[in-house]
Amino acid sequence: MPRLFFPRLLQLLLGLFLFGIASALMILASIGIAPWDVLSQGVSLRSGLSFGWVTNLIGVAVLLMWLPLRQRPGLGTVLNVLLIGPSAQLGLNLLPPASGLVWQVLLFAAGLLLMALATGLYIGARFGPGPRDGLMTGLHARTGWPIWKVRTLIEASALLLGWWLGGNVGWGTLAFAVFIGPLCGLTLPLFDRQRTLSPAADGRRA
Repeated sequence: MPRLFFPRLLQLLLGLFLFGIASALMILASIGIAPWDVLSQGVSLRSGLSFGWVTNLIGVAVLLMWLPLRQRPGLGTVLNVLLIGPSAQLGLNLLPPASGLVWQVLLFAAGLLLMALATGLYIGARFGPGPRDGLMTGLHARTGWPIWKVRTLIEASALLLGWWLGGNVGWGTLAFAVFIGPLCGLTLPLFDRQRTLSPAADGRRA
C-alpha cells in the first residue's frame, strides 16, 4: 500500500546500515568473517582500496551477472549495492578492534546477531533481493539446480577466492555458516511486512 512506502523504506535503510556495521564488528573481531566479506577483504588487501569501496564494486559486479539471468533488480537491490559498503567502512573507521580472545568472541557474536537482525529488517521490507540473493535465485531458475547447491557453490567460490587473496578465514567463518541461517529464521518473521499485513495476522490482532 502507498501509505506504507516510507515506513518500509525506513526499515530497508536501517537494515542496510546495520548490516554494514555488523560486518565491521565481525571484521574487527579478527577470528574469521562471512564468505563475501572474506572476498571483499582479500580484494581490498591486494588492491589498496578500502573495504567499503571494494564491497560496493563487488556488489556492482554481482549485479551485472544478473543480466544474462534476466533478473530484475528492485529498489532494495540497488540500495544494497550502494549503502552496505559505506556503512561497513564507517564502522571500521569509528570502532576499535577487539583485544584478547574474550572480547574478540563477544564482538564477533554481537556482529553475528546484529547481521541477523539487519537481514530480517531489509528483506522484510520487501523492496527486492540483494545482489547475491538474486544471483542465487537466477542461477537456480536457469540451471534447475536446488537452491542449497547453488548457494553453496556461490558462497564457497567467494570464500576460496577471498582466502587465496588473503582474507581472514577462521573459526568465526564456520560459526557464521552454522548460525546465520537459524538466526535469520527467527528475525525474518518479525519484520516481514507482507506477513504482518496478511488477513490472518489482522484477524489475530482483532
